[in-house]
Amino acid sequence: MTDPQIRVLLVDDHSMLRAGFRTILDIQPDITVVGEAATGAEAVAQASALLPDVITMDVQMPDMDGIEATRRIVADPAVGAAIAIVTTFDQDDYLYQALDAGASGFLLKNAAAEDLIAAVRALAAGDGMLAPEVTRRVLARFAGASSPAPAAARPRSATPLAEPLTDREAEVLALLADARTNAEIATALFIGEATVKTHVSRILQKLGARDRVQAVVLAHRMGIA
Repeated sequence: MTDPQIRVLLVDDHSMLRAGFRTILDIQPDITVVGEAATGAEAVAQASALLPDVITMDVQMPDMDGIEATRRIVADPAVGAAIAIVTTFDQDDYLYQALDAGASGFLLKNAAAEDLIAAVRALAAGDGMLAPEVTRRVLARFAGASSPAPAAARPRSATPLAEPLTDREAEVLALLADARTNAEIATALFIGEATVKTHVSRILQKLGARDRVQAVVLAHRMGIA
């Protein structure tokens, strides 16, 4: 029996870019592009109709931008797709709006093909993904090391969790915030990868987060990371 295919919806108002993404992704044995959309409204409709696992989402498009489309798709419990914002606009406002809308990844359009493939696989696995330069900017903003963040990105007052993180879970969360992989966390803490996965699952559950990216964002907003 073959492994299930990762179903991808491509959203961008430039047909040539969608064609390029399709070429890159469709030749992967575990990835299938199931649809395309050229506008935000089409993206919302296609997401509902096709139920993809992952959506690559442009930001600036006719009739509805990618941020609003992301917000509407995430709000639909029937869809459940992980969304990666893919844009040429390397600007903080887009980044924070995308994360606040519920995106699980953020890549620049000049990223290498292997980065796009890795992002799709990571999102399908529930891991979330930010480009390294994006991750550094997120953490710098939450740590107050940069200029004031937009309201959606400012840390909220600490909110106690229904069940607090254990010391080990806090260590794992700190390494997640440093954009470490499960293998790197396992090495740093001298534990097995299976144990790391268990800790990550518990962290997501306690924070009420969809994925690792949202867990880091929520942890900073709550003042616990």
